[in-house]
Amino acid sequence: MKHYVSYILAVLLGVVISAMFYTFRPVDENKASTMGDSVGTSSSARSKEPLYWKAPMDPSYRKDEPGLSPMGMELVPVYAEPSTVGSRQSGLVTISPQVENNLGVRTVVAKIMPLNIPIKTVGYVGFDEDRLIHVHPRVEGWLEQLYVKSEGEAVKAGQPLYALYSPKLVAAQEEFILALARGNQRLIHSAEERLKTLDVPTAQIDTLKKSRKPTKTITVHAPQDGVIANLGVREGMFVQPGNALMSVGALDEVWVTAEAFERQAGVLAVGNAVSMTLDYLPGREWRGKVDYIYPMLDKKTRTVRMRLRFANKDQLLKPNMFAQVMIHSGELTPTLQVPREAVIRTGSQNRVVLALGDGRYKSVAVDLGRVGANAAEILGGLEAGDTVVSSAHFLLDSESSIDSDFQRMANDGEQ
Repeated sequence: MKHYVSYILAVLLGVVISAMFYTFRPVDENKASTMGDSVGTSSSARSKEPLYWKAPMDPSYRKDEPGLSPMGMELVPVYAEPSTVGSRQSGLVTISPQVENNLGVRTVVAKIMPLNIPIKTVGYVGFDEDRLIHVHPRVEGWLEQLYVKSEGEAVKAGQPLYALYSPKLVAAQEEFILALARGNQRLIHSAEERLKTLDVPTAQIDTLKKSRKPTKTITVHAPQDGVIANLGVREGMFVQPGNALMSVGALDEVWVTAEAFERQAGVLAVGNAVSMTLDYLPGREWRGKVDYIYPMLDKKTRTVRMRLRFANKDQLLKPNMFAQVMIHSGELTPTLQVPREAVIRTGSQNRVVLALGDGRYKSVAVDLGRVGANAAEILGGLEAGDTVVSSAHFLLDSESSIDSDFQRMANDGEQ
């Protein structure tokens, strides 16, 4: 009985094997004619093999085989694009036109043009020191009368400032009168020159020639139109040649002292155009120029001082006013530039995202030069005509930096 059952099972097994052989036999007969298709199928299968596996929440975590991420999530396979098989570029990111539109990607072309770097700083209005005259007495004495009473008082050229009584001035007048009485021209000339040296006005000397009578006081007049500054005396005070009585400053033109940081000193030049605004007159703008750049830096603030010159015909600019100043460096030597916002500055490296066309982007390192208000100078890493991304580039840079050759060089053995 057992032998009969075994015989039945053997027969059934033979039937099944025969059926299977008959089913797959046509494939074997056409094997030679479909060899090309088989090769293509095998090549397609190989091209779809993952390049690596990465963590879904941390793309920098990679492995050469499937597994779990440090967070316990399954690794996601990453495949090569068909066009880049065998020649895949490091850090290359490819996105579809729809994604480009959703991200709002904008691009600009790197160009060679003059770089304008405006310097925004503050300034302090002061007198034109070329026309600021300090008034000192030539001889000691007493101020019998002070014609100007306060600082800021406007005066005209030739207007009396003060009257001085001095015994030396009286004695000098008497010597002049004595020389006139003797008729000695040599003595007359010597006595007259002494009076002029002691700051006696020519008109008063002419009056003395006619009257032959000395005056008790000598009146000193304003040497120019302007305003009184640094008034440090009052009537009745005893003064000496070393005392500064007052200053007379003109206001039809003023100086503004401003400072710039050491790193900005390279774009400063005498003659640079300057625009200035003041809080007390909003909407009003003054235009001037850089008149002088001081040769030394302040060792405490590390700034360089400069002198700016502005016309002030209406005298709205007053000494000691605080102003906002914009210094325009002008057109410098043409350099390669990109928009300032296109540069990604990380502290240790500067990068831009290159647009390679067909939705392909790559983050590259650049050497950054001077940075203006709207443009940045590129010293290396780009060429004129390269297209860079100026909007949504942070997201593209983040993805490109994952496997770029200058960022996150991961050691697979440590992952």
